[in-house]
Amino acid sequence: MNIELYFLRSSEEKIVKDMLPLAHGKECSEFKEYTENFGLTHKDLGLYALVDNKIAGAIWSREIDSSSEPTLSIAVLPELRSLGIGSHMMQQFLLEAGAKYSALSTKVPEDVNAVKFYEKFGFNKDDVTDKMFKSLEVQEVVRPTDGYNPKKWMD
Repeated sequence: MNIELYFLRSSEEKIVKDMLPLAHGKECSEFKEYTENFGLTHKDLGLYALVDNKIAGAIWSREIDSSSEPTLSIAVLPELRSLGIGSHMMQQFLLEAGAKYSALSTKVPEDVNAVKFYEKFGFNKDDVTDKMFKSLEVQEVVRPTDGYNPKKWMD
């Protein structure tokens, strides 16, 4: 399986809208603050994954509330879960995010496996706020080297 990653651009806001219910549950599909005008500010950051030329998942962040860390969202199509797509996206996203943010947060997922996924990447639960947080180290961004084709990355 070949996973290709691309930056989410403002013209691809539909990907974010389509993935939102998978990332946060059906009740979030109406939360415009996660999706509306995505990519039109320098504070928005996102990647999406293609598997066999089909969108398999997306990961993105944006400042929902200017007084807190950017909120992270991640989604993988149900039929493609447990294949490493989410981990692949998260690894690259955290590298990219480290150049932009000092920390990220996300709502504590109801799914125990999702909580373990975030913990695997260094997120810690805060039961008071019902969020998970991760401090980021500013580091040099390293693009994928295995099969990397610079013409495919959309900057």
